[in-house]
Order: sequence, then structure tokens, then C-alpha cells
Amino acid sequence: MLFDDILKQLGEFGPYQRRIYLLASLYCIPWAFHNIASVFLAAGTDHWCSIPTPVSDAFNCTGFGLDFEECELAQKNLTIPHKLVKGALVYEQCKRYNISGFTEDDTTKLKTNVTQECDTWEYDRSQYKTTVVQDFDLVCENKNLPKYADSAYFAGFLLGAFLFGNLADWIGRYLAFFIAIGGVTISGTVAAFSPNFAAYAIMRFFIGLTNMAGLCAFILGSEIVGPSKRSMAGNLIMLFFSAGYMLLAIIAYFIRDWRQLQLVMSVPLVLFFLLIPVLCESPRWLISRGKFAKAEQIIRKAAKVNKAQLPEVLFEENEKLMEKEDKAMATPWDLFKTPNMRAKTLNLFYNWFVNNMVYYGLSLSTSGLGVNDYVAAFVSGAVECPALLSCWFILDRFGRRIPLCIYMVGGGMACILAALLPPGVGRTVVAMIGKFGITASFSVIYIYSGELFPTPVRSIGIGMSSMCARVSGIIAPFILILGDYWSPLPFIIFGVNSVVAGILALLLPETLGTNLPQTLDEGEAFTRSSSNTPGLWTLCKFKGKDTEYQQAPAIEDGKELDECPDDINENSAAPV
Repeated sequence: MLFDDILKQLGEFGPYQRRIYLLASLYCIPWAFHNIASVFLAAGTDHWCSIPTPVSDAFNCTGFGLDFEECELAQKNLTIPHKLVKGALVYEQCKRYNISGFTEDDTTKLKTNVTQECDTWEYDRSQYKTTVVQDFDLVCENKNLPKYADSAYFAGFLLGAFLFGNLADWIGRYLAFFIAIGGVTISGTVAAFSPNFAAYAIMRFFIGLTNMAGLCAFILGSEIVGPSKRSMAGNLIMLFFSAGYMLLAIIAYFIRDWRQLQLVMSVPLVLFFLLIPVLCESPRWLISRGKFAKAEQIIRKAAKVNKAQLPEVLFEENEKLMEKEDKAMATPWDLFKTPNMRAKTLNLFYNWFVNNMVYYGLSLSTSGLGVNDYVAAFVSGAVECPALLSCWFILDRFGRRIPLCIYMVGGGMACILAALLPPGVGRTVVAMIGKFGITASFSVIYIYSGELFPTPVRSIGIGMSSMCARVSGIIAPFILILGDYWSPLPFIIFGVNSVVAGILALLLPETLGTNLPQTLDEGEAFTRSSSNTPGLWTLCKFKGKDTEYQQAPAIEDGKELDECPDDINENSAAPV
């Protein structure tokens, strides 16, 4: 039996699967923590030059009858260039007056208005007690260095997608999951003790590398779910990610020290090792590796929990052979050898690239929306919940292609409109509409890709698509830097690319109501014109050979057949 057929008898989302799925999904909460952490760890704050010692020593606050705050303000006014903007004093952040010639007899004005670069800085600590920016003076000419740390994180994510993607295929999802958790726990904890920015950026790289435990959790949880529940499972597991996003905003509100926050995000991950005796390896992976005895042991354990009846023999010898042969044929080049597969692959790669770029571009720029950082981050996470729930409702009713286009074009137009608005509530609302669209489209593209890539290259195709997404994650922080030259530019780049990707999605075939392509030839033949056919291929049972199955066309007059028609023999591959 095929594993999807076994799941239909076992129960597509029975008690056993729900338990494994829920426990694996829990990791999506800390997965979100580390993905979004830099919003709070490296938040920018107001800053100004430290008061030069000669001025602070000479300025006798007591003699002037000033309290501490009044004295500090007087010293700032004396040493730092400032101007009145809309009734409020705005101080120069990177320069101060040159105090050469300053004497104790002159405590009202300096002898010269010549300015110089700051030696050290003071920071507004009303919102954050400490941040990476404050501890390492990442301001003025170093103000863009936190974006390099973000890129280092996503570079680690890119390498992690390749490393743990292959590791999960080599040693299994279960073992790769716990290896990755160990890595992110150690690197996240060490990051909290970083003595300088270089050490912090290096540890962010390793956190990104090992935080691919989230991908292992996603695969482990979704591979035990039956075919009719995959749309639900794909969206539900991402709700845990959104919950982690919102929870981080709440935790950061109460923990304003970045080192303490980093420890709170990392140390509790050791609790996941308590799941070692509870979680199990993916039976689907075990079958793909030819470990049928172990797979059957887990399946029958699940059947006992689900109170389901399974046939006495689950796997025939010829099925085992077929599995090994199919696996041996897959190569990345198969995605590009034929014109239709090549066009679909490049289209999907671009959609993944844009989705990830816009998602993290909007997520990491919440502090620049002109509202409270904690509120903006919480709302940014909260808006993902209705976005994911809308996918759950829409995909099984209206397909994948049209919703993907609408979500991406709508999200892109919202980004472009946000670029035209000044920072504040208006920009925040419109940007969150864009976040709604891009979150929903990200969920669709995960499911859609798994249905468009043929079985022999499905895991390769999704893995390479994920790598394209990680490349855009590296680029996204640098796009945000362009806002220093023209503030609307990042939103315009995000918006235009999202609209273009949404329109290109219309060129893809619809997969709703069709069987998944099982061979490379079927994948090449699967186009928009064929996507309305209720199933391209199916497994046909040949008369007189009840235990042998052969992939062959089984459509006649637009209807699927339960058996191969009489004029098809077991060696035939010609259309009916």
C-alpha cells in the first residue's frame, strides 16, 4: 500500500497524529522568537553626544539651583547643536560643539560653533534598558551594522536549509530535529554574552544555521497527516509561528535588557529534549529509505492509538523496489530539462524569493512605522492569524492559483500605498494589510509547490525553492537600508515585486481536484490546459495480477477509471 492509502485507513488526522503534530508544532513558537528577535535586540533609540568632561565639571548645577534633569538639559543645550521643530527641541545625534577654548568662567555659551564628531554617546533609555545598538555604539557611521547581523542570520538560515534539509533526508527528521535544537540552544545562549558586535553577528549566523529545527518540525508534523488534511495542517502549524511572534512582543515588553531577552528565548529550549521518548520518526521518511519494518512498527502503534484496523500485509516486495528506483532517479537537473517544468520551476522560485523578502522586510521594519515598537510587533504577528485562517477556508474552495495571485497583488499594492504615507497609524494600518496578503501567499506557496513538483523531484524542488527564499532574506535588510536615502523606496521595492510575482502566478496550472503528478513526464504534461482534468494519472491494477501495480493513464471521457481499460496492457504508457 502507498503511505497515503495507509493514512486513509489509519485515520488522516487521528489521535496519534494530532499528538505528534501538536508537539512538533510547539517548536514554531521559539522558531518565531529568533526569526524576529532583532526587532527588539537591535532596536534603534534616540542618541546624542556625551557631555564633554570639561563642561560637566565646570557647569555648577547646584549653584544655578538646577535638579539633575534640568542640569543635563542645560549641558546638552550648551554642547550639542539643536533646533526647535514643532515646539520641541531636536538635538544633533552625531555631532557636538568643539569645546576648545572653553573655560570655567563661560558656562553660558561656547567660544566657537565649530562642530566635531561624537567621542561617546548617551541614549534614550525610556523604552529599552539596553540594546545591541546601545551596548556596542552602533550609531552614526555604524548605524547600518545591525542590518549586517540580520543578513548574517539569514545567511545561516540559507546554509541551514541546505545542511539540515540534506541531514533530515540522510539521518531522518527526528534526529535532525533534536540536533538542530541542541545547536540553537547553545548558540542562542552564547550570543547573550557577546563581548562585541562581531561576536554577536557570528552567533546570529549560528542561530540562523541551527534554527532550521523549525523546518524539521514542519516536515515531521505534516508528513503524518493524510491527503485531505494537508491544507489544514500547513496553515495550522504556521499559526504556532504567529503565536510566537505575538508572544515575543509581550515578553520583550517586560524584559527590556537585550541580554536577558536573548537568554529567555534560548535556555528554555532544553525542555524540548523531554520529547525524545514521545516523538517518533516520520514513517513516510522510513518508507522512502527502505526501512519498512520500522515504518510498519510506528504505523501499527498509531493504529492501536487510533483504534483503526489495518490489513495484515502493508508493503509488497514490488512496492519496495519501486520506492528505491524512484528515489534513485531524482536530480536537481530534472527541474530544468524540459520547457514546461523549467518555466514552472523558475516561476515558483521567484514567488518564494519575493514572499520571503517582503515578509521579513515588513517584519523587521515595524520599528520604523511610527508607532510603539511593542504594539507594532504584536499587531504584525496578530494579523497573520486571520491571514492563515483565510487560506484554510479559501484553498479548498477556490483553488491555489487565483488566491495566490490575489493575495500577492493585494499585499503588493498595500506596500506601495504605505510608501506614500508618513510614519504613523495610517502607514501602520496599510502596511499590516500588506503583511496580511504576504503571510497568506507564503502559506499558499508552501502547499502549492508540493502539489506542482512531481514526486521524484518534490523534495528537491521545495528545498531549492526554500534556498531562493533564504537568499532574499539576506537581501531584505539591505533593502531596508535604502530607506535612509529615500524612505518610501523599500516599500516600493517590496510592493512592485509582490505585484509582478502575483501576476506571474496566473501562468501556473491549478492543482485543486487533481491527482499529484507522479512522474517527470506527468509534471511536464501538467499545464494550465490540463489542470482542469480530474486527475492526470492513477495506479492501475491489471487483471490477473492483483498484487502488481503499474503507473499508467486511467482517464476515459473525462472520468477516472478504477481499473485499467481492456486496451491498455501493463507495459503501455500511451494516453487512453
